[in-house]
Amino acid sequence: MKTLYIYPAIPDTFWSFRHALSFMGEKAAFPPLGLLTIAAMSPKTWEKRLVDMNTTALTDDDIRWADMVFTTAMHVQRESVTEVTARCRRLNKTIVAGGPYFTTAEEDFSAIDHRFQGEAEETFPTFLADLERGTPRRLYAAASRPDLSLSPIPAWELINMQDYDSMLVQFSRGCPFDCEFCNITQLGGSRPRTKPPAQFIAEIDALYRRGWYGSVFVVDDNFIGNKAKVKELLKALELWMDTHGRPFHFFTEASINLAEDRELIELMTRAGFNKVFIGIETPNEASLKEAGKTNNLRGNLLQAVQTIHAGGLEVMGGFILGFDHDTPDIFERQIAFIQQSGIIMAMVGLLDALPGTRLYQRLQKEGRLREQTSGDNTDGTMNFIPRMEPQTLQEGYQRVLEGIYAPKAYYERCITFLAAYRPRNISKINRSGIMALFRSMWRIGILNESGFRAYYWRLLLHSLLKDPRTLGEVVRLAIVGLHFRTALLKPASRKVSKIGQVHSRHGFRGRYATQISLIKDAR
Repeated sequence: MKTLYIYPAIPDTFWSFRHALSFMGEKAAFPPLGLLTIAAMSPKTWEKRLVDMNTTALTDDDIRWADMVFTTAMHVQRESVTEVTARCRRLNKTIVAGGPYFTTAEEDFSAIDHRFQGEAEETFPTFLADLERGTPRRLYAAASRPDLSLSPIPAWELINMQDYDSMLVQFSRGCPFDCEFCNITQLGGSRPRTKPPAQFIAEIDALYRRGWYGSVFVVDDNFIGNKAKVKELLKALELWMDTHGRPFHFFTEASINLAEDRELIELMTRAGFNKVFIGIETPNEASLKEAGKTNNLRGNLLQAVQTIHAGGLEVMGGFILGFDHDTPDIFERQIAFIQQSGIIMAMVGLLDALPGTRLYQRLQKEGRLREQTSGDNTDGTMNFIPRMEPQTLQEGYQRVLEGIYAPKAYYERCITFLAAYRPRNISKINRSGIMALFRSMWRIGILNESGFRAYYWRLLLHSLLKDPRTLGEVVRLAIVGLHFRTALLKPASRKVSKIGQVHSRHGFRGRYATQISLIKDAR
């Protein structure tokens, strides 16, 4: 059996980092972990190839070679999925698909021969047995949450690791919190399930043995969902890192209650973590209550961010506009919070109602839903009618983006962050880092006409005078700043002009709460 694993293209979004990758000589931010896992679960006797359309063009010859095609996708990849499916149908290939898009989207999937809903560790072996008997079903729906010990080490041999900025591993699935707008509990459950520490360490070791060095993203929906289990893991991970020359630096997703546990922050930094994505959402307490984001109401959000920065973890923040309780002053409040917090990677998006969420069900009862929305939550579209006047919301959203990613504001936020940040893990500058430094000097420090040129040199000078060890970090901040301004501050002609109407360019969008889900494919 010849099997082809196809990962559809991701459009230019906040998390694609498309405009930053060229500085490092890389093609994509992350590999398709889900497909690599499914490939590892497939029979060893199968011939296997993987085409990641974010790094390599998919040719008809690739498709002709295969007896069966496997694919997975996020909602944001819908347009590319449509293309891939059409090409495979035209060449009479059997298509097998699964993952978040194929699990939750309300679409016509009649072109898919065999579709998986939910997690595949238990259903995929059943499919393989049915396939062996010649009786594979069209739909395989997971009836339970699988034990994560069933998940194998991904088939890393199918990719060229040098094409990517970071590798991916997973420790847990699920989240103990149930925000109204989020579908994490729908996809992964409300009781976090974890891998045994030895299994996670074996996956890390597999990356190490294949020669990987650098960034590793732990793709858990909430890494600290089970604190006792994660502390056990972190102690084992610290020991492995110490005995292997500390080859990796990790980042992950967590909830804001991380700030309440200084021991946990300490354990994370000792194990090699240096960044964490947190859903801040909004400084508006009424909107947090509306969303059921009770975890963010337990203390002062600004102080929590400062605590995490001081502990040695950079906070990457998610922010939402468009709650029913938002008033016109929310735009300036969001700008003020982001600037004061020193959150460099501030992803500000518009609220979206995803199928299966409590928000979707509420808005459906209220008759406020629209048919479809974009897969890019930073393009200014919503799939429901907001309480705020749509033009006010659209204009305010653009004002927030311009207010935080204008050169002067971005530079000031970098300085605020560097003043508060107490890093334990300084990323070592390797060959690609040196290349990025010189490319940034030329492309940002000399050629760039966006107004950031002077601030770029001021950032480098600040690093050299205050703490030369942070030079690599400062170069990274300058590069990602260029990406954010390019990806987010697009000309009006490239933006969707109306909130609450259908947008067809990127298709049905994945959850806001999985804003990093662009890197989390089928599991």
